[in-house]
Amino acid sequence: MKSLLHAAGLRLSRILPIFPQRRWRHKAYILLWLGRLVFWGGAIGVGLLAVLFAKLSEFLNHQFVHAAERHGWLPLLLTPLAGALCVWITQRYFPGAEGSGIPQALAEMQRPADARGWKPLLSLRIIVGKILVGASAVGCGFSLGREGPSVQVGASLMHTIHGLLPRSLRILRNHLLVAGGAAGIAAAFNAPLAGIMFAIEEMSRGVEARMSGLIITAIVLAGVTAQSQMGNGNYFGNILIIGSDGEQLEAVALSALVCGLAGGLFARMMILGALAWRGRLADFRRERPIWFAAACGLLVACLGLVTGGVIYGSGLEQTRALLEAEGNIPWYFGPAKFVATLMAYLSGLPGGIFAPALSIGAGLGHDLAPLLDQSAAPAMLLALCMAGFLAAVTQAPITSFVIVMEMVDGYSLVISLMAVSLLSSGLSRLISAPLYPTLAAGLVARQTAQAAPESRSA
Repeated sequence: MKSLLHAAGLRLSRILPIFPQRRWRHKAYILLWLGRLVFWGGAIGVGLLAVLFAKLSEFLNHQFVHAAERHGWLPLLLTPLAGALCVWITQRYFPGAEGSGIPQALAEMQRPADARGWKPLLSLRIIVGKILVGASAVGCGFSLGREGPSVQVGASLMHTIHGLLPRSLRILRNHLLVAGGAAGIAAAFNAPLAGIMFAIEEMSRGVEARMSGLIITAIVLAGVTAQSQMGNGNYFGNILIIGSDGEQLEAVALSALVCGLAGGLFARMMILGALAWRGRLADFRRERPIWFAAACGLLVACLGLVTGGVIYGSGLEQTRALLEAEGNIPWYFGPAKFVATLMAYLSGLPGGIFAPALSIGAGLGHDLAPLLDQSAAPAMLLALCMAGFLAAVTQAPITSFVIVMEMVDGYSLVISLMAVSLLSSGLSRLISAPLYPTLAAGLVARQTAQAAPESRSA
């Protein structure tokens, strides 16, 4: 009898712990799927926010352009006042939302763990400010884009999501920031492959294997959401490749040379304006940022009047017209857009440079077309210059050629796009430091310097 009880006791000792163990596994399984649902919901949210940003920016820009066509004097009044108001609102209610958004996301990824006085650059409040103020800046004529800001919007949403995820999932905050930023750029351009390349090349130098799954999942969900609202067509349609191999080689060489020099100069001027600008005008911008924004708005309005309004907004409509050989875009569109975008950036308004950079590249290609006897069908040259100028500005050649390839359905041109992007980016490195990492390093240094006195006083 004792032996039977002893044997039964041994069996019970093996069976009884199974029930709490099964309950623990069931709970972990539920937490795992809840975490996945939260993450998937965040990725879909990034796509919806990108669509909202795009729709609002396009609507306000169209209203401004139509009003400016009816009343030629309106930009001289509206653009300075709106620029000053947007800067005041940003500084008063949405600090951290100014600028492109990509350096802010990169700076947050470098945020020290014990930074007490660090002012947040990613939050739900910044999402609201970035979308509302950024769309308003485009809607009052400033040459800004929404693609860079969509990176900060996506990273901010994923930053918020991170606090809701179960700790047992062990998903790092920086991994979610990269996934959110990549999903934002993919949804904004409706170009999922570009989002993956942007994550690898710009936001994370060497992505871990576990992290790549998060990125692709976020991009797929955000991309599907964006495509359900904006369609799955290519942004700029298809392009026609003309000319022999020798003529294409000439187009690549000339595009890389011109766009590499122009893009490197553009990036260098942006870095100097943000980090190393000295003199009375720089002091005026620092001491009276609202008045400086109004002055920038007045200059943009004057430039818009001189150019017939082609420099207003992101420039995507003008780029589409150039690629489709429709409309009458003047030769000075590219250089004027170059100046207008620098003015808008220096004003301190929330807004990005991806779309304006593509427009500037298209304008440069439009000017180079007569030199290569491609004025009749310049789409191939325009696509090369778009990729080349964007690669020179960002020094992210893979992201640049993938963005253009997806936007124009230019897979047949992929080798030429790769070549011009790599050459332009290499030439730009001789002129300027990498744009976004340099600006992010400046933000980190500024935040650290501001946090130091607060830490000592605490």
